[in-house]
Order: sequence, then structure tokens, then C-alpha cells
Amino acid sequence: QIQLVESGGGLVQAGGSLRLSCAASQRPIETRAMGWFRRTPGKERELVATISRGGVTPDYADSVKGRFTISRDNTKNTVYLQMNSLKPEDTAVYYCAASRAYGSTYAYWGQGTQVTVSS
Repeated sequence: QIQLVESGGGLVQAGGSLRLSCAASQRPIETRAMGWFRRTPGKERELVATISRGGVTPDYADSVKGRFTISRDNTKNTVYLQMNSLKPEDTAVYYCAASRAYGSTYAYWGQGTQVTVSS
């Protein structure tokens, strides 16, 4: 059972930046696809960004393309989400997710970290 712990959330003004981190309890994470999702009250959970096992093919929601960057450091068992040019509509709880080893379906989830962007 892999555990994921997010950090780096907080309050930021519109136009600002935050970097979220997701630390995994088990090695190696390079066998897993990793992703960031977000949820706001009354809305469905939204995929924000994903990164493949090899880290070669990141993918992003249209709403964050050009502003957010997902990356992974397998030596640190950590995945990051760099968020720039933040907008009030980015306000949400952000969740880290991991697939099973060599899988593609997200099976493990962190507890979430709150990101609030003020206008």
C-alpha cells in the first residue's frame, strides 16, 4: 500500500505561483503513472495534470496548459506541480494520485492540500 502526502498549498494572490509536492512512501515510483487532480465544492473531481512512468509524456487539462508544469524526481520519490499565473478559478483542494505498479488506473490518493487564489 503506497501512501501519498501532499504539501505546498496555501493562499496566494492572483498571478502568483505555488509549487505542490507529493511524497510517496514506497519506492520505486518510476513504475507508476502519477497525477494531480483538484476538486471544488459542488463540482466533479477534475484531472489537472498527469505524467507517465517514464516522465516523457505529461498531459494537462486545457484550463491549466501553459501555466502548470508537472514533474517527477524518482530519486526523491516525489512528484511536483508548479503552478504559475494562478487564477481565482484555480482555487480547489489538490490531490496527488498514483497508479499501481506498471498500471494506468489511479489507485492511490493523497489527503489533499488546499490552494486558495484571491482576486
